[in-house]
Amino acid sequence: MGRSCRTSGSRPRAGGSETSAPTGGWSGRSETRTVERHPRVDALDEYPLVPFLIVDDRRVLYDTSALAQWIDDCHPAPAGRLIPTDPAVAFVARLIEEAFDELGLYMVHHNRWVMSAATNDAGARLAREFRRVLPRHGVDHGAALLRAAGPDDCRISSASHHQASRSGGGPRSRRRRPRVPADPRHPRGGVGGFLAAIEVVLTNRPSLLGTGFTLADAGVYGQLAMNLADPSAADDIRRRAPATFAWLQSIRARRHVGTSGTPRLEADLAGLVAVIARTFVPLMQQNERAYEEARARGETLFNERAFDRGRALYDGTLLGKPFRSVVKTFQVRVWRDLRGGLGSARGGGAGAECGRS
Repeated sequence: MGRSCRTSGSRPRAGGSETSAPTGGWSGRSETRTVERHPRVDALDEYPLVPFLIVDDRRVLYDTSALAQWIDDCHPAPAGRLIPTDPAVAFVARLIEEAFDELGLYMVHHNRWVMSAATNDAGARLAREFRRVLPRHGVDHGAALLRAAGPDDCRISSASHHQASRSGGGPRSRRRRPRVPADPRHPRGGVGGFLAAIEVVLTNRPSLLGTGFTLADAGVYGQLAMNLADPSAADDIRRRAPATFAWLQSIRARRHVGTSGTPRLEADLAGLVAVIARTFVPLMQQNERAYEEARARGETLFNERAFDRGRALYDGTLLGKPFRSVVKTFQVRVWRDLRGGLGSARGGGAGAECGRS
């Protein structure tokens, strides 16, 4: 029985759920859209900001891997699936995407707010995006404030949703420099390690898993391509990984559309998987362990709401460096889903299917 294109609908938030997400327009008319995560919503999910897809003007689907699954199930492309059918290849595709989704974002923000702090126009771009909700003078003022904030304030702003400071982690310590859980410049596991590993692969072929575009490509592109708008960071990628930089430019120009081929696991992926094993895997393990310990203590508040109150914080180590983070329930689900996919890959069987509603 195939997967259903109907999904369970609710609005997960900080480990709980609400039944719908209200939206409002300039007309003053109130609308309600159902928030869904294909194929089902879990109590561990948290409704994020991006990416999302509005379907039939009433349903909001979110999460990159879930969106890819929905596209494959409901609107399959003639060129091939985003998530490969082979369980082992599908597991690696999901592993790469989730690693960049959960860990790559820290590195991208480092590149934007530290490396490119003096050269990027992110403040002005953010202000322009608020034109519809701010008066003209408010837009200009907002852009000026963001430009004047400097790299330290911008870094704290971008990381404060994820990381507490080593000095306490409560609301008052959010203004202090947070500890990101992996040194972004670390040659074995930060930007340098990831770029070097990806460069090896993309020097040999046009896509990470062969000749066709898959979820793995979408995950890597979705993060690294953000730095194309940050001059210093873009120059760094071009210098360190020219094939990767050309690949990012090619996808941005939509030259990947319509590409096809059977996804395969080649030996040159070993370096990328090794970097993920040194960084993403221990981060997920420590987060899940902290979640289980917090639940055992009776904690019920997690994610950003817990961070705002200085609750559900834990200390860990990554690449030999200490960090403090808030427990993230959505990362618990990511890790558990990946472990389930690994079981399917080892057994050679098909993944679990959802029944039709």
